[in-house]
Amino acid sequence: MALKLSDGYTKLIPTAVMAISYTACFYFLSKCLNQFNSVGYVYAIWAGFGIFLITLLGILFFKNEIDIAGIVGLSLIVIGAIVLNLFSKISH
Repeated sequence: MALKLSDGYTKLIPTAVMAISYTACFYFLSKCLNQFNSVGYVYAIWAGFGIFLITLLGILFFKNEIDIAGIVGLSLIVIGAIVLNLFSKISH
């Protein structure tokens, strides 16, 4: 969200918030990599959560519209994360 609000890095506060947010995201991603054996698992969950969250924030704050294909795609991301967590040995 801050990246969009930074208006091409021309607004200081949103640009700073974006830089801090990206730093925090990669910090927590690295912490997760210490807890799980699989880089693929951690990255899949991280990327899926990011896609899902930014889509919801875009709908709520920027009036983005979502169609049936978007709903199906987001649902598949959530289902994929659940399947990985519950049934895959890669998550342990």
